[in-house]
Amino acid sequence: MAQTESDKFSKKQVWFIDSGCSNHMCGCKEWFYDLDENYRTTVKLGDNSRMYVMGKGSINLKIEDGVHTVIDVFYIPELKNHLLSIGQLQDRNLEVVFNENKCKVYHKQKGLLL
Repeated sequence: MAQTESDKFSKKQVWFIDSGCSNHMCGCKEWFYDLDENYRTTVKLGDNSRMYVMGKGSINLKIEDGVHTVIDVFYIPELKNHLLSIGQLQDRNLEVVFNENKCKVYHKQKGLLL
């Protein structure tokens, strides 16, 4: 697991890059710029408990000098940590590299994203 932070927003954004989660997940409704609140499902956590997904949408992450759009993010109001799914990143043809105590995410044409 790796963590990225950005305090350019009204609330500090802390995201964990997680190999164990199947979907991007966020608990802050105000971070979504596009949210389908009719989308409903549940997610199963590592301790076998379940949480309700109360929508799915898109979030803009401002990291350093760039803005990165993350789509298909589950909105889970009870979630304490915000998660970026390595699987979903790879499904978008992004490369995730862990090296020298750092995690980097690359796009084939755009280069280093975060």
